[in-house]
Amino acid sequence: MSDRPIESDSAAATERHRVRRSPLQERIADFVGEEFARRREAISAARGPTAAKEAVAAEIDLLPYGPGTEDAIECEILASAGPVELEYAAIRSGCGIFDANHRGTLLIAGDERRDFLNRMLTAELKDLEAGRSAEAFWLNRKGRIDADLRLAERGDAAVAELDIHSASAAAESLGRFLVAEDAEVVDASEDHQHLWLLGPRTGTVVERVSGSAPPLPGRCAVHSIAGVDCLLSGLDWTGSAGVSVVVPRSTVGAVWDELVRAGGSGGQVRPVGWLAFNVARIESGTPLFNVDFGPDNLPHETGVLRDRVSFTKGCYLGQEVVARMESLGQPKQMLVGLRIDGEALPVAGSQVFSIEDHAMGPCIGGVTSSTPSPMLGAAPVAFAMVKTAHARVGTTLLVNAEGGQSKATVAPLRFFGATSSEGKSA
Repeated sequence: MSDRPIESDSAAATERHRVRRSPLQERIADFVGEEFARRREAISAARGPTAAKEAVAAEIDLLPYGPGTEDAIECEILASAGPVELEYAAIRSGCGIFDANHRGTLLIAGDERRDFLNRMLTAELKDLEAGRSAEAFWLNRKGRIDADLRLAERGDAAVAELDIHSASAAAESLGRFLVAEDAEVVDASEDHQHLWLLGPRTGTVVERVSGSAPPLPGRCAVHSIAGVDCLLSGLDWTGSAGVSVVVPRSTVGAVWDELVRAGGSGGQVRPVGWLAFNVARIESGTPLFNVDFGPDNLPHETGVLRDRVSFTKGCYLGQEVVARMESLGQPKQMLVGLRIDGEALPVAGSQVFSIEDHAMGPCIGGVTSSTPSPMLGAAPVAFAMVKTAHARVGTTLLVNAEGGQSKATVAPLRFFGATSSEGKSA
């Protein structure tokens, strides 16, 4: 996959794949239509009815998300719901709501679920009590990543959010390791929808609709929104406050309506699509599974090793490979940030080359995600998977971009704000 989900002919895709459409598409379209009507009314009042008639209505733009194989679910996700600039502004200064239709859900129940998950996954989960959340990898025996999970313990079960294309296989493979434990793993993706609230006004919105403060990263809580019990967990994927909301799919419309109303007439809450989210998450150093790294990668290659893996806990599947890699000191390749010289923007898949003797050397990797960064004056930035020998911060490389080549400097994954050694917030 790439930083822009794969595009294909929609009619042909419908024939080949099972398409997962969001139950919120009509509501988002209604929001765009109402916003346009208000804008046209304002133009008419300021510049006259003729100018208002010339205003062009925006339409929602959808993208298919998936690997493109015949047996895969193809998810329709929102690309944009109007001007991307307004959506990005909501993430940076207001509250954007992203309909994460491409996310799946696992429910892990039973009195011994915590012990089971702790023995299977890479993170330390023995303290995953009610109200806590964590991120972890599910590895195979070769130490490769089968799934990247966000776990939230709600008290009666643990809820795992992950890429929907990993959900069924992860539930099945985890279930094969259950022998006599009082635990059960169920793929509940068809019963749940995920909403991400992104931006500094997220806390205000959550308090208005639930009467409670939102959970911080590492925490979760069940809040009632529009009379629906929703699981909220803290999210730090765009560099500012965020909350993931897990909602029963059958009632997500009522929850969506309540969240949008919480913004009031000032429009401080608005739908945001993949394009705006993608800009914000790249700027903020958040790589994604099946976009920037995937099933062929080891945890040490991802740039989020320390956020997902414990080196002080007991054994888990794939642990020997992870421990061996840690003792060796470096993998063959690593995900890094790239600051691009000039204005040309490399796209996902663009080749990256070393510089040797002041000339282009061999290909040493490829771009996985890229964006012009508004926080850096529209300068182009990217994530790239490159050979470790060329991954040191400050190394100068060459990257293919817009029919030519540009110099690029290796940087931490996070392009603004405080950073740790792996590029995320310290």
